[in-house]
Amino acid sequence: MPPSAYWRGWPEVREDLRTGRWLLAGLALTGIPIGLLWWLLAPRADYRVTDTGPVAIGSPQVELQMADDAVLVFLLLAFGLLAGGVGWLLRRGRGVGMLLVLALGTSFAAVVAWQVGELVGVPPTPAQLAEVGALVTTGLRLGSLPALAVAPFGALLVYVAAALMSADEGLRRPVGSSGGLPRSPEG
Repeated sequence: MPPSAYWRGWPEVREDLRTGRWLLAGLALTGIPIGLLWWLLAPRADYRVTDTGPVAIGSPQVELQMADDAVLVFLLLAFGLLAGGVGWLLRRGRGVGMLLVLALGTSFAAVVAWQVGELVGVPPTPAQLAEVGALVTTGLRLGSLPALAVAPFGALLVYVAAALMSADEGLRRPVGSSGGLPRSPEG
């Protein structure tokens, strides 16, 4: 087995984490535009407040709640797949630490997107519902928390698939990084 294929243990993971710390922060912050995009794309129903209560304008679908979740799932899946590709392109940090960076970063981004979307897409207040003639829109709410796992799943899927397709046992890390240093079989 070539010397570059041996894993050095925690020193290698620490180097991968140092390389990926900016990616971790960038992934987490990407949750803000994803949450805003979720708010823009998710279908919601409009209601007109009458003396008897809110009356739907048009015919709102009963699947609106599931559609909110589905829009977020697709956005998070696309984000996760892109994040996995970006993580793989950072050649210096290829390794176990990058898997951790991708898993944490995309998980943070999913939670941030969920919170931003719900913060921006608030449901009508009791005061708005009491004002006869007011036009109100349903709020944005995530009904299925497991949907947040789609982003890390997509990122790790792409990263692991790229690692499996790599012919180089050192994951094509550049020479001079922990992947290119001679290593002993003892670790």
